[in-house]
Amino acid sequence: MDATAIEAAVAAAHAAGKAARGGENASYIPCLASVPPDLFGVAAMTVDGRYWSRGDDGYAFAIESISKVFTLALALETHGVDAVREKIGASATGMPFNSVMALELHGDRPLSPLVNAGAIAAASLAPGADAESRWASILAMQGKFAGHPVPLSDEVNASEQGTNFHNRAIAWLLYDRGYCYCDPMEAVDIYTRQCSTLVTCRDLAVMGATLAAGGVNPVTGERVVAREHVPPILAEMMMEGLYEASGEWAYTVGLPGKSGVGGGLVAVAPGRLAIAAFAPPLDAAGNSVAGQVAVKTVARELGLNLFAV
Repeated sequence: MDATAIEAAVAAAHAAGKAARGGENASYIPCLASVPPDLFGVAAMTVDGRYWSRGDDGYAFAIESISKVFTLALALETHGVDAVREKIGASATGMPFNSVMALELHGDRPLSPLVNAGAIAAASLAPGADAESRWASILAMQGKFAGHPVPLSDEVNASEQGTNFHNRAIAWLLYDRGYCYCDPMEAVDIYTRQCSTLVTCRDLAVMGATLAAGGVNPVTGERVVAREHVPPILAEMMMEGLYEASGEWAYTVGLPGKSGVGGGLVAVAPGRLAIAAFAPPLDAAGNSVAGQVAVKTVARELGLNLFAV
């Protein structure tokens, strides 16, 4: 892809994101509520490792629900596509990411690994004989995608572990119906930890570019996930990556994406590049307001919509 065009698109995205208004930090997790709301960064990385950024691309923030993508990748690598689809599901819920109603309407079966219920189930499928070995495998997978070890924030983890009662209830519902594959409180503990690691905008760009490159990290050259597992991951991101706003995102942007309530957002243009953004204020669905504007701008400027003919 043309470097000049990408640089101009990232610059335009930064200007558009800076001008965006509205949204609030996630307040139900105390640690996230205190993040400076004026932080904002946008970045892009191509499948050959070229990188462009503007703004606060080096600020480390909580990965939150974006982690679900990489735990899904681990589940696919460990159990295969068919088993993951059978055990978790592969459909959008059309409801908020922590919805209990979505479970109740489908016999307490999670429909997607990118909402909390399915992500807890995916964490319970991580390889290992106990909580620590399962956690180590999840953390290692995040590190492979980022191209370096990803740190756990003790502060974020403590804040989340002390407020994750709703997720504990979801885990017991899953366990009751046979959709949690280890001790349910162990699964919630692991899931909470995976959401509490710290990444930067650059890290997200590398992680997304690894998917864009068919599972090979463009910085390290390491194959992180099998090529055949990338399409299911991107399909899940397209269907459920921005929660109940995912359909609107597909309609207006046309790229697989994943957001997190820490303010991060990553989108993937397969075979071409990844776009990452970070800005803490969120809309009602839990997606970064300025981040969406920035990613949409890059996608529009570069003509990346997958549905465009």
